[in-house]
Amino acid sequence: MPLFRSFYMGGFECSTHRLRSGKRLDVIAATHHDTHVRADYARLQAQGIYTARSGLRWHLIEPRPYQYDFASIRPMLEAARDLNMQIIWDMLHYGYPDDLDPFTPEFVRRFAGMARAFARVYRETTDQVAFLCPVNEISFHAWGGGDVGYLNPFATERGFELKMQLARAAIEATEAVWESLPQARIVHVDPVIHIAHHPEHPEDFDDAEGHRLAQFQGWDLIAGRIAPQIGGDLKYLDILGLNYYSNNQWFHNEGGMIPLGSPYYRPFRDLAREVFIRYGRPLFIAETGAEDGLRPRWLRYMAGEARALLQEGIPLEGLCLYPILNHPGWDDERHCHNGLWDYCDDAGERELCQPYAEELQLQRALHTLSDHILPDSTQLAKAST
Repeated sequence: MPLFRSFYMGGFECSTHRLRSGKRLDVIAATHHDTHVRADYARLQAQGIYTARSGLRWHLIEPRPYQYDFASIRPMLEAARDLNMQIIWDMLHYGYPDDLDPFTPEFVRRFAGMARAFARVYRETTDQVAFLCPVNEISFHAWGGGDVGYLNPFATERGFELKMQLARAAIEATEAVWESLPQARIVHVDPVIHIAHHPEHPEDFDDAEGHRLAQFQGWDLIAGRIAPQIGGDLKYLDILGLNYYSNNQWFHNEGGMIPLGSPYYRPFRDLAREVFIRYGRPLFIAETGAEDGLRPRWLRYMAGEARALLQEGIPLEGLCLYPILNHPGWDDERHCHNGLWDYCDDAGERELCQPYAEELQLQRALHTLSDHILPDSTQLAKAST
């Protein structure tokens, strides 16, 4: 039985972090998805997409400590219920209330409190099984906010410390959710990457491999494989989402990106297989996409990799086009043409990227045609655990 209502999904970019300039991002508001959520869900369904990723905006939900206002999320929950859309909700997508320091125990307590309150609202609003991602991209958030000072909390040389805090927050939030929603499915999303030593610098092999293996630390923390003092356990590692773009492979030590077609480039199927062998959990491609005219070509590549994984018996449950809407760039507000639809006009209509849509329908058809030749992954999943 598939986990998701549709193999192909759409992801609504929902980042809410602060930039070093002090500006708070709210991409859901910037794309007007909050005001056109029903129309946006209907647009997805017209393209054969019945599962989507979206997110909570914690800074709006908790304007004061332990006081909650769910007005920003209720209309979205109700729209998903009424239109029978299946949504994977990110509870923390980089952003948090301004009075919090993520390095403190209070951050974990407050996040668990918000998650507990949200679970109650969810239960009151809909009887759909909840799919929740407690903390989106623990690894990227820890790097951007703890190593290089790019996003909140703008720290440096504290990446692993922040990673442990985010993992601890995810664990505590999961327990809080399960109090009201014991059947909730928990999704953990992180990028999959490949880092190689440059062929002219064989001495970099160990460092490159160490950095590559660090991509698994978030999931290892949640599973209790490392730092067991934070409470990790395999029971929390339910569904794994893999984020992957064309710039997810590079040479170590500023050696540049490894392009598709290079002998040093690892096919996406290899990266996904490694994750499955390591954890034995159901997978899905939680983010993938490209900009401008590369969108159809990149989808063709990723869809082919997805079919290859399914033919091996790897339980790959879906592929999410991310983002599904064009949006302003984080740093410069440039108009990013990376979605299936553009900004909405005054009437709420969005222009469809026709070549991207045509490629999506072709890949949907190929996926359907391949169903009858795909092996049952049950035995492979059992063998890997």
